[in-house]
Amino acid sequence: MSALSDETRAWLEKTGFTVKDSELWLAALTHGSLGEKRDYERLEFLGDRVLGLSIAQWLYEQSEAPEGKLAQRLNAIVSREMCASVARGIGLSDHMRISKQARADGGKDSDNILGDVMEALLGAQFLENGFKASRKLIQILWRPALESGAGESKHPKSALQEWAAGNRRKPPEYEVIDRSGPDHAAQFTVRVSVHKVGEATATASSKGEAEKAAAKKFMEKFG
Repeated sequence: MSALSDETRAWLEKTGFTVKDSELWLAALTHGSLGEKRDYERLEFLGDRVLGLSIAQWLYEQSEAPEGKLAQRLNAIVSREMCASVARGIGLSDHMRISKQARADGGKDSDNILGDVMEALLGAQFLENGFKASRKLIQILWRPALESGAGESKHPKSALQEWAAGNRRKPPEYEVIDRSGPDHAAQFTVRVSVHKVGEATATASSKGEAEKAAAKKFMEKFG
């Protein structure tokens, strides 16, 4: 049976994790492609929730923003891409246990795999050391993301989509309500609406740009 190497244990502890049950941490670093009895999937499920609650609490305490804005920032900070970025920052890929085939397929630099293993490590930290210790470590590892304003500025359509979800509203609906001018200089007018909230319209030289401008107007009016 495989064992956690001294090098990996030292790396975990240097990063800020507290290792007791080495088999648990070995599982957190093990990809399913190896076909071993224990891999990171269950721990990733747990770590995802630990991360979400830790960041949600941090945002609640540090900001007076409304729920929709908090949800927008939370989604950005706990995203798979952000988890993978944190994983790369601590050198996680060097310690992942993954099959040769998955490695050849680019698994060591996959956002999905890196993000999942990062969350699995948080799950192991929670099981061994409790929520308080896990939250403290998350605030250290995620501090650059928290302080960078991640999630505060987004593509208007993405921001509106997340605002609607965060406020428990139906997804925004876009409709082209007018098209004018010749093909080489067409003008599109788009209306975006959110059920039981309101609507906004905008005109631009393409349907996509008109949707973007309408979403921006909607957020300025209702966000």
